[in-house]
Amino acid sequence: MRMPYAAGWPCAAGAEGERVEADELLVRVAGGDQQAFEELYGLVSGPVFGLVRRIVRDPAQSEEVAQEVLLELWRSAPRFDPGRGSALAWILTLAHRRAVDRVRSARAASERELREGRRAHHPAFDQVAEEVEAGLEREWVRRCLDRLTSLQRQSVTLAYYDGYTYREVAERLSLPLGTVKTRMRDGLTRLRQCLGGAA
Repeated sequence: MRMPYAAGWPCAAGAEGERVEADELLVRVAGGDQQAFEELYGLVSGPVFGLVRRIVRDPAQSEEVAQEVLLELWRSAPRFDPGRGSALAWILTLAHRRAVDRVRSARAASERELREGRRAHHPAFDQVAEEVEAGLEREWVRRCLDRLTSLQRQSVTLAYYDGYTYREVAERLSLPLGTVKTRMRDGLTRLRQCLGGAA
């Protein structure tokens, strides 16, 4: 089924009535209410597809990912906690994660194909030199990370190695979002300066 593209929230963007409606519908979906799922699907399929489309880019893959998100929504609805935020935010978080996973998976597959292609065209490469170089790069990054403050290092590691959003990093570290963003910006600046010395 082809879903319409929607750049924002359905109908009036972020309207309180739709937020409450989505919250109530998702609670009913968690109880196995199929009618509620159909209504919720109609309410959120546009925003889900719109978000996925902006991340994945490819229309066909975006449709596939959006469908996966909506199926996951049916299965994972019981995990929704209205006390922790709105249903729309929770659903779009699911969509964002799934879209990012698809992009990372596609990138990894592309890189694997590229490596295989290079091996096929250049069978006589120096694997030892390549491994030494990769080891030196990892060591340089580790040393640069060690130069950051503890909070900067934690924030950067959670965001860039573990894939958390800034908001999720803030929640995990029990800090205000603004503090995490500032530490992240400062940490990335210091990392850039440090790694610039590796060239």
